[in-house]
Amino acid sequence: MSTLKSRLPGLILCLIIATIAWFLGQWLPLIGAPVFAIFIGMIVAIWHTDRTHTQAGISYSSKTILQGAVVLLGFGLNLKQVLAVGAQSLPIILATIAASLLVAFPLRKSLNLDRHTATLVAVGSSICGGSAIAATAPVIKAKEEDVAQAISVIFLFNILAALLFPTLGHALGLSNDGFALFAGTAVNDTSSVTATATAWDNLHHANTLDGATIVKLTRTLAIIPITLGLSIYEMKRQQTTDNQKSFNFKKVFPIFILYFILASLITTILPLPTPLVSFLKFISKFFIVMAMSAIGLNTNIANLFKRGGKAIIMGGICWFTISCVSILMQKFMGLW
Repeated sequence: MSTLKSRLPGLILCLIIATIAWFLGQWLPLIGAPVFAIFIGMIVAIWHTDRTHTQAGISYSSKTILQGAVVLLGFGLNLKQVLAVGAQSLPIILATIAASLLVAFPLRKSLNLDRHTATLVAVGSSICGGSAIAATAPVIKAKEEDVAQAISVIFLFNILAALLFPTLGHALGLSNDGFALFAGTAVNDTSSVTATATAWDNLHHANTLDGATIVKLTRTLAIIPITLGLSIYEMKRQQTTDNQKSFNFKKVFPIFILYFILASLITTILPLPTPLVSFLKFISKFFIVMAMSAIGLNTNIANLFKRGGKAIIMGGICWFTISCVSILMQKFMGLW
């Protein structure tokens, strides 16, 4: 009870910011509630300097609630349905993820970018934006400012994708199915995939939205191997730093990812009521917004803009690479 009492003021503050951000995100879905939450949190942080009563709840939101959001995200993934519909897109998804990560590694060194920020930008660009960043941040022990930086970069290129991709797809002569694959593999957050596909549908009187969304959900599955791989890498790195010889898999395995997998399996095996699944998906999205509120509160807005240039360059190159690989893979597979 005393623990809850100490966390309550900070939780309420994050809840208020998240609620405002949620409604703003509904009003401007292309920007999205998580981005609003980070920036509102950063603005509030300028004046909210005395954290005596709120820091415990803010820290709980940025860590535990963030992990809970990832677990609940699993209830929105029916593996059987996703793999059945998204099987055709798997080679393209794997190619885009591999290309982004391969490009990101030398870029981080050449730009002298913080490894946490670089990892989050690369994972967010190649997998599924905010959800992948939310899952990866606790695994690599990223700071709040790293998360805010990565989310901001992803947001920028999501907007560019939604504005440019329909015209680009038309110029390239993509079919409706081809554009669904393109949008689903080269755009990150679900809201931006929706906006991009809807813009194409309005232009061509088509229905690519469902296909693009399924491809996006299939990409989300990559969270599992990526987070596990990063966990092992972090443990090996820590061993080298501390001169340890033993390798403890229990310490390496992020337990919340296990729960994420279990949630996905439950949704796949058991016929959960649609209203319940919808509610759990809603809570997952809101928890991410609440966690981003806490991350915004813990972020120095001046430092964010000061460090932003290199992260934007890296995000832009990753985004360009993913877009090109997505198109080239369709050409190689005879889909375009």
